[in-house]
Amino acid sequence: MPDQPRARVILIGGASGSGKSRLAEQSGLPLLRLDDFYREHDDPELPRLASGEVDWDDARSWHLPNAVDALERLAREGSTEVPDYDISTSSIVGSRTLSLGDHRCFVAEGIFVADVVAEARRRGILEDALCVRRSRWVTMGLRFLRDVREARKPIPVLLRRGLRLARREPGIIRALVEAGFRPLSVRRIRALLAAQAPA
Repeated sequence: MPDQPRARVILIGGASGSGKSRLAEQSGLPLLRLDDFYREHDDPELPRLASGEVDWDDARSWHLPNAVDALERLAREGSTEVPDYDISTSSIVGSRTLSLGDHRCFVAEGIFVADVVAEARRRGILEDALCVRRSRWVTMGLRFLRDVREARKPIPVLLRRGLRLARREPGIIRALVEAGFRPLSVRRIRALLAAQAPA
């Protein structure tokens, strides 16, 4: 790979449902979705809750090395192959090529983005790390509406997960800040991303 990256990544973190995906989509920058690197439903390495349900909020439920390698290929070579992951079936349904074009910045987001920041910094491809800061109850409501609309999982699963995540959210934000993310409002992050988008 080239010594100097062609582009650098802005990582966007926050609790599931906090609005980080929408911010990334609306930025006008190339977007690498880290959640596409989840393990498939029949992977024996998937972590499970005491109830037997898969704990999709446990970092062991995704492929960190694959995600970081894709980030670096995109930054240094200008394109990378990424899986298309269907959350409703917990399976990979295809793949696609993500290319930078003339962009010098791209965004990456996902619920395990805190696990990526140190390695992105070490590899010299990190531009910034931003964390969405908002009320956890607003996040819980937005997450539930999104997940029902997209039929991500059965409603009882969504309700249990929503309450579990609301309890965990302060710790999620704290871990992001400790990892080096800057906690900012949705409005501030939107403005920072707009400044990086092509005219």
